[in-house]
Amino acid sequence: MDAGEPFPDFDLPSTDGGRVSLEMLRGQRVIFYFYPKDNTPGCTQETQSFAEHHAAFMERNVLLYGVSRDSLAVHVRFREKLALPFALLSDQQASLCTAVGVMKEKAMYGRKSIGIERSTFLVDETGIIRRVWRKVRVAGHAQAVLQAVDILY
Repeated sequence: MDAGEPFPDFDLPSTDGGRVSLEMLRGQRVIFYFYPKDNTPGCTQETQSFAEHHAAFMERNVLLYGVSRDSLAVHVRFREKLALPFALLSDQQASLCTAVGVMKEKAMYGRKSIGIERSTFLVDETGIIRRVWRKVRVAGHAQAVLQAVDILY
């Protein structure tokens, strides 16, 4: 998926209770950041950074969702632990992760596995992807996304 393409339809459980779908978000700007796993150092740092910038995103009328393959129960505990002001979406079956192309082969300690490549998507009110960040480096990323929002809107 790249800028200019429609973000794929989805329907995932949310830590806010209930489910979130693309249809529910029509008319709103949304940031979806995909990360490998709750409670790991890089993912915790990235999530905390987005949380620190949450008010600035809200001032710009941009919703924020973190997405990983963790279960909803794990997400709920992670959200509570970090006192996150935004919801996390559970994509245990990797349906949305696969649709947006963030499932990648990784190698760690000589073993290969399939996992989420840290990526972020800015989606406009009509469901069109406006900006994509792939192979994200955590440091400064949330600020860079906020700056892109300011440039685009």
